[in-house]
Amino acid sequence: MRRLLMNQSLAAGYISKSQKIRVMSEAWTESEIICPACGNSLKGAPNNSKVFDFLCTKCAEEYELKSNARSIAKKASDGAYDSMISRLNTLRSPHFFFMGYDIARYEVKNFFVVPSHFLRPASIEKRKPLSSSARRAGWVGCNILLDQIPEIGRISYVKNGMFAQSASVMNAWKKTAFLAESKSMESRGWAIDVLRCVERIHQAEFSLEQMYQFEAELAKRYPNNFFVKDKIRQQLQVLRDRGFIEFVSRGKYRLVKS
Repeated sequence: MRRLLMNQSLAAGYISKSQKIRVMSEAWTESEIICPACGNSLKGAPNNSKVFDFLCTKCAEEYELKSNARSIAKKASDGAYDSMISRLNTLRSPHFFFMGYDIARYEVKNFFVVPSHFLRPASIEKRKPLSSSARRAGWVGCNILLDQIPEIGRISYVKNGMFAQSASVMNAWKKTAFLAESKSMESRGWAIDVLRCVERIHQAEFSLEQMYQFEAELAKRYPNNFFVKDKIRQQLQVLRDRGFIEFVSRGKYRLVKS
């Protein structure tokens, strides 16, 4: 039977709250969460691993876990900014698990995965350097901006205390996997940004004219592209071919429910 409560007895030998939640959350994830790419169970990373927390022993996908005692915020802190950007620019970085839990009972309320192909420099925020009095003076960390990621890129395992079916998790993952095939960060970014624009209209059906309202915003993000409207139309065709939207009539589209 699947469980939402973390095993508090595992943290008995630890003093700091961060160490306790790390041990409990990692044990819960290894026990309850499957690899969304292949459905295999996950194994904790070796103790000397600094890049990821879990590894799928079947397909070798890597995952990093972020947990929060409050509701999962619009941003989540991560490691060094330069290291994160370097990993993203290689188009190869771990996927991210995000856990929100009730601290009174150590009960998981929300848990979702963001595939690494939804992450790009625009979704990473550079933090201020640590002060000169800090142990790591001058160190610069980063935040992952979750509000820069489309809803389809936040695939839920647990939502409001309810488990999703494993098949729905894997299907959602498979649907977005085409982004990982992008040969450049820019081509990946266009698909993500146009999908975000579609979601921001907040209508099941929308028009090409509504999408053109984002032209200035997209032009600012991609200053070397002088044919933004053409690019919007191109990406709508890509999203249609991939099953995210469907064509209704000339200049009219409909968002496909996941």
